[in-house]
Amino acid sequence: MNKPDITDDETNHRENMDALQAEMKKKMNAAQEKRGLLIVNTGDGKGKSTAAFGVLTRTLAYGGKAVVIQFIKQSPDAVEKVLRSDNLTWHAVGGGFTWDTKDKAADIALCEKGWALAEAAMGDPDVQLVVLDELNIVLCCKYLATDRVLLGLAKKQADQHVIVTGRDSPAGLIEMADLVTEMKEVKHPFTQGVKAQRGIEF
Repeated sequence: MNKPDITDDETNHRENMDALQAEMKKKMNAAQEKRGLLIVNTGDGKGKSTAAFGVLTRTLAYGGKAVVIQFIKQSPDAVEKVLRSDNLTWHAVGGGFTWDTKDKAADIALCEKGWALAEAAMGDPDVQLVVLDELNIVLCCKYLATDRVLLGLAKKQADQHVIVTGRDSPAGLIEMADLVTEMKEVKHPFTQGVKAQRGIEF
């Protein structure tokens, strides 16, 4: 069997890649600004916190200082056990799922505690990354006023990155953010009767 002649395909591929390379170089040369980013991971799909912890891992690997504040969640994510570092401060300030606590006043008080920690972290020039895990849920439940939170986020250090996670991010936060990723649920084992599993969900 004769081999197909792929010379034309190779030529076309090289020409396409040359054009793409030129386009990417033009975009990279145009992107000269460097500043801290406000990043929002939202949507109904799984992976919002996990994506934030990936950035956290990278920050620590480069020697950066980071602070994680987990709202709603009662105990630190298992990731904290692996990423223990002098450059990492981790706060879990929640009382657990709101349908389990059934105590709105207590939940709000914990959110106030968490927000005070967040403001302190965002005001620290030595902190390179602040992760505000499940803050979107807090805003959705109106445990903290969105306008107040947006004002606080606007005061973060100019070169500091802040990541906000949680479903149902308010429109004001999405508009303010530099980078927004929406996780879309296509299929989830929970809807098939599979319970949350260690190492996957927690």
